[in-house]
Amino acid sequence: MRITSALAAAAILTLAAACGGGGGGAQSSSAPNEPVKINFLSLAWQKESVAANKQLVDEWNKANPNIQVTYVQGSWDNVNDQLVTQFAGGTAPDVIHNDSPALSGFASDGYLLDLKDKLPAELKSDIPQPAWDTVTFDDGKGQQGVYGVPFLQESQVIIANKKLLDASGARVPTPDNPWTWDEFSAAAKKMTKGGNFGVAWPMKSPVNKTLNLALNFGGTFFQTADGKTTVKVGPEEREVLQRIHDQLYKDKSADPAALGQGTADPLPAFYKGKFALLPAGVFLRQQVAEQAPEGFEWVTLPAPKGTSAQQGAVSQTLSIAQDSKHPDEAMKFIAFFLNGANQAKLAKGDWLLPTSQAAAADPAMTTKENGWDVATASAKNLVVAPFLKVNGFDEWKTKVATPTLQEYFANKITIDQAASKLVEDGNKVLERYQR
Repeated sequence: MRITSALAAAAILTLAAACGGGGGGAQSSSAPNEPVKINFLSLAWQKESVAANKQLVDEWNKANPNIQVTYVQGSWDNVNDQLVTQFAGGTAPDVIHNDSPALSGFASDGYLLDLKDKLPAELKSDIPQPAWDTVTFDDGKGQQGVYGVPFLQESQVIIANKKLLDASGARVPTPDNPWTWDEFSAAAKKMTKGGNFGVAWPMKSPVNKTLNLALNFGGTFFQTADGKTTVKVGPEEREVLQRIHDQLYKDKSADPAALGQGTADPLPAFYKGKFALLPAGVFLRQQVAEQAPEGFEWVTLPAPKGTSAQQGAVSQTLSIAQDSKHPDEAMKFIAFFLNGANQAKLAKGDWLLPTSQAAAADPAMTTKENGWDVATASAKNLVVAPFLKVNGFDEWKTKVATPTLQEYFANKITIDQAASKLVEDGNKVLERYQR
């Protein structure tokens, strides 16, 4: 899962504002039975996922000669800059793959079609409301609209070295009975011995992981009163931050070598047994399955729980450009592309969780092989991430939260100092977005 960079988001807001809104909700320009062509911008990048995307487009085109879809390969690295230019020039693809945090700005600037009255009943009912909440935004005129169809989500799990887990004697958590954070810390201490550590926290990009897990204790990091949103770092928000910090510097059960690394960087040390537990997004299972040395045994464990097991969620999405000349045909294609059976194929390709309830029930999504049973079960804990609705979040994340949390986890500042920076510097950022 990828979340839009602050720079990209800033570019979106600046250029979109300069260029004005999009079109006015175009209806299909084609006469009945006249063949139409639709461009589909896909951001699939993993080999299996690209193959699944292209296969579904081929299936559609063979079955629908009057609505032909052209697959256009895009990149997460520059998609929003590309879309800003295309929206302004009226050349945006009809169907657009993106992630939910990017939709808010495009929706409020009038570049995306409100889908709430176009969604087929079967597609609407197959996807739970919490997932729809991730794509519901203000249209810039005070009305709420649905600006995408959510179809893949990421949750946090723990990937464990089975040999070290078994040897520790710790209770093996299950989706119905996950570790509490206290049990997680105790298990990590048991596994810390002989120069090896119980857990590794790669914190090169600490914001999404910590904010999503903060919901375990009801930590939202933002609050809105009288129409104004401000940053909040109270007892609920501090819980997960403090517990990770304690593993690093109080329990000394977390590998300090992993602290400055990206999510996948600690894997070579993981395979060597330098630590036993790696909290990560469910997608990382793919690299472990494909790259682990022969004989290495690993299991997927549910994330720990606090006062609840809730985690924040964002979604990958398919949207329709407001200026599309074929919105009804585009919706028909999306309904096919994201039906239950097809979402199962897409989820397997990306090693993420389908939003479709029918897809989640697919045997491939519930097998114990490669931890799919644990990963899929975690979907029930996903709720809309509070930051998703915060105008200015991307700038707060990049300019304030990322460096502050990196300093805190590096033990260069206290949690009180971190909280002050997150709130005081953060509110200065948000203020600019609320004038």
